[in-house]
Amino acid sequence: MIIKSAEFLTSAVTKDQFPDADRPEMAMVGRSNVGKSSLINRMLNRRRLARTSATPGKTQTLNFYDINQTFRLVDLPGYGYANVRKSLRSEFGPMIEGYLTDRETLVWVIQLIDIRHPPSALDREVSAYLQSIFYERHVIATTKADKIARGAYARQLQLIRKDLHLEATHPIFLTSADSGYGIEALWEHVEGRLVKAECDTEDFL
Repeated sequence: MIIKSAEFLTSAVTKDQFPDADRPEMAMVGRSNVGKSSLINRMLNRRRLARTSATPGKTQTLNFYDINQTFRLVDLPGYGYANVRKSLRSEFGPMIEGYLTDRETLVWVIQLIDIRHPPSALDREVSAYLQSIFYERHVIATTKADKIARGAYARQLQLIRKDLHLEATHPIFLTSADSGYGIEALWEHVEGRLVKAECDTEDFL
C-alpha cells in the first residue's frame, strides 16, 4: 500500500469522542511492550506519528489516525503491563470492549505478538476473545522479527499457532519496525479487506 497521507485525528476514552463512523477502520492491539507504536510508525512511514514511550502501558486512550483520507488506523491501549486484572473484561475495560463490539466500521483487527517469546496468558486470552467476535477479521503480526535468526522463524510461528489455537490457514505475518521486514506483505493482506469495505458499506460487520 502507498501511504500518501497519515495524520493523527483524535484521542478518545468515550464513545461520544469517537470520530464519525464514516469510513473503514483497522485496529491494532498488543501487550504494552510489544512495540506497537514503533510498528505503526514504520507502517505509515512516519517516524514519530505514534508516540513511543520508555514506560510501557502509558497510553490509556484510543488513538485514531486518518490514512490516505480513506480509512483509519486505531491504536488501542496496550494490555498486560501494570495493574494486571483478573479478567479480560476488566483488562480491556468498557472503553476498549465497547469499541471492539459496537464500532460498525471496524473491519480488521491486528494483534501483535513478540516473536521472541511464547504468547503470554493474556495474549492467549485476548486472541481467543478476538477470534470469537471477529473470526476472519483477526490477524496476527509478530513484532521484532529482526531480533532472532531467520532459521528460528518456523519454530516460533509453530509455537504461536499452537499456543493461540490457530488453524493452519490463520494469517500470521512476521514484521520488524526496525528493518521494515514484512510490512509490505502485511499491508497487501489487509488492503484487500479495506478496499472491499470501501466498496460495500454493508460489509463492515
